[in-house]
Amino acid sequence: MPTLQSPGIGSGLDVNGLVTQLVAAERTPGANRIAREKAAISTEVSALGTLKGALSSFSATLDSLKTVEAFSARTAESANNDIFTATATTAAPPGAYDVVVDTLAQAHQIASNAFGSSTTTVGTGTLTIGAGTDTTTIAIDSTNSTLAGIRDAINQSSSKSGVRAAIVQAVDGSHLILTSTKTGAANKITVAATSTDGLDALSYAPTNLVNYAQKVEAKDSKIFIAGFEHTASTNVVSDAIDGVTLTLKKIPEDADPIALNVGANTGAANARIKNFVSQFNAALKQMFDLGKYDASNGSSGPLIGDALLRAVTGELRRGASDQIAGLSGNVTSLAQIGITTSKEGYLQVDDTKLSAALTSNFDAVGQLFGSANGVAARLSASVTKRLDATGELASRNKTLDTRSKAVVKRQTELDTQMAKIESIYRAQFTALDVALAKMQSTSSYLTQQLANLPTIGS
Repeated sequence: MPTLQSPGIGSGLDVNGLVTQLVAAERTPGANRIAREKAAISTEVSALGTLKGALSSFSATLDSLKTVEAFSARTAESANNDIFTATATTAAPPGAYDVVVDTLAQAHQIASNAFGSSTTTVGTGTLTIGAGTDTTTIAIDSTNSTLAGIRDAINQSSSKSGVRAAIVQAVDGSHLILTSTKTGAANKITVAATSTDGLDALSYAPTNLVNYAQKVEAKDSKIFIAGFEHTASTNVVSDAIDGVTLTLKKIPEDADPIALNVGANTGAANARIKNFVSQFNAALKQMFDLGKYDASNGSSGPLIGDALLRAVTGELRRGASDQIAGLSGNVTSLAQIGITTSKEGYLQVDDTKLSAALTSNFDAVGQLFGSANGVAARLSASVTKRLDATGELASRNKTLDTRSKAVVKRQTELDTQMAKIESIYRAQFTALDVALAKMQSTSSYLTQQLANLPTIGS
């Protein structure tokens, strides 16, 4: 009957241990080379990803700077925001104006004569109701012929009619209140009734005013700017001064004009420029870290000495420091508005000089950054080229991907080769194990036989 055996049991030889050690010794040089290459590829891929991320973030910052319009923001300031507030677009010309608010726009409101209650039946038929050019016809039948039913029917069609309805309970009865949804003299309410049983008690027109009392007159707003009269249907006036919108709040107690000043938004431009400097320095620091060498501990960045990193870093630094061709005047470089390079290579801002440049040469600063050859456009072109799908970054990543696949193939080949070597060693040691076991068995047999021989002379 056959018996189960393990390698080495018969001879006492550690076959598994010997095979494992010999295979490991064969594998180690090749495995170490593969591990080193895997680590090198992984490190370079990560470093290139960091470089790409830094460039992408900086590119997004440049998008808000590479047009002159980005530096054309205007501020509009009212001397009394309780009377009116103001905003301005880039189309607003700088200037100072005197504004007098004479009249606020109002929405037309009328109140019907009294009815017994909100449940009083008014009548049936149709109501054609509207304000200004908005109008709609509402059918009134037995399901909505009460004062409350008519109110609800009007409100359900208010998006078409431009009229909202409410009921006010007073000592003399219930009144239907109609209010235009739009201000302005042109948006007066009209109500035409077609009825034979009392609905005409709600009609209202310039020739028929007996059914309602006017509570609020429909009015246009009226202002005077630099002495010139301007009217509008609302209290938001956007067509009096190019690019400026005035929001009228109330009529002043006196007729004194309120100052309006429209100027360059230097605060927004200042913040945008400082953000540019901050993002430029953040990108540069990541690049410096990728290529640095620390003599104190002998450590180095993953891309130290890399030609691509040096080229990208150099392009950014030149793009920020070189003069801009084609600009006239005394603003042709960042240094002239207070942005210089530190000894470490980062940009630094002289707040006083930058503020002065924005105050005295606002448009020139805009040209410096946002013109076709400006700082932002120049840097953006450089960064875009590096991030392009056909650029060197993408090419390097493709090369690394090819190398990574080759390493995986070598790993597979090494595993296959080691499996074969293990099989050869195992066969050899198994044969040795069998041979040793047989020799030990023969030795035991001979020893036993010799022990059983009779002693000579006994």
